[in-house]
Amino acid sequence: MRMRPQMIALVGVDGSGKTTAAKWLAQELSAAGTRARYFENGGGRPLIDPLARRLGRRDGRHLLGWRGYLAVEASIRWIALARAVALSTLTRRVAVLDRYAYCQYALIRARDDGLAGAIGRAAGNAGRQPERLVRRLYGVFPRPDVTFYLAVEADEAARRVAARGRDLEEPAYLASFDVSYRSLPEFASFIVVDASGSAKEVGAAVLAVLAGR
Repeated sequence: MRMRPQMIALVGVDGSGKTTAAKWLAQELSAAGTRARYFENGGGRPLIDPLARRLGRRDGRHLLGWRGYLAVEASIRWIALARAVALSTLTRRVAVLDRYAYCQYALIRARDDGLAGAIGRAAGNAGRQPERLVRRLYGVFPRPDVTFYLAVEADEAARRVAARGRDLEEPAYLASFDVSYRSLPEFASFIVVDASGSAKEVGAAVLAVLAGR
């Protein structure tokens, strides 16, 4: 498969398989002759949470507070995205993006006021100030050419997170996170992929969509 240089983003809740599927997709594209590169665009949680626990706090949110954690996380993700966009543009490679700005917007909505608030926003309520500020910060980045939303049941996502052995997520929070994603104005442009199968199955579904484009 040959493609023009572009940006392909994979987003979804924790445990949806974004990282595994994105790495597999980048490898498959490269093997098929497309210059592709995988980029992880995390918010620094694997670094912040262990530091918080060493300091006697449960996680980064309890160490820094909601606003402080948001500021640090959004800044780290912004730097990662800037690097990914710059490198993919300079090298003219297809950028396979593990997370994107949409992840930050959905996180804000999920953490702000939980499932009830996310449902309210999905019904048309306006976003709050933190999201507006972060959207301005991330507004310098182009939209990916295609964004895949990896959809998975909250209980299965929580099981996968626990299996990694690094952290835990409650199914109720992951359900709220899913609703928050679906409430984003950009969600209508996302291609929803069933992520309940293996990484190879998810990657194959993504490749099939790309081949059709």
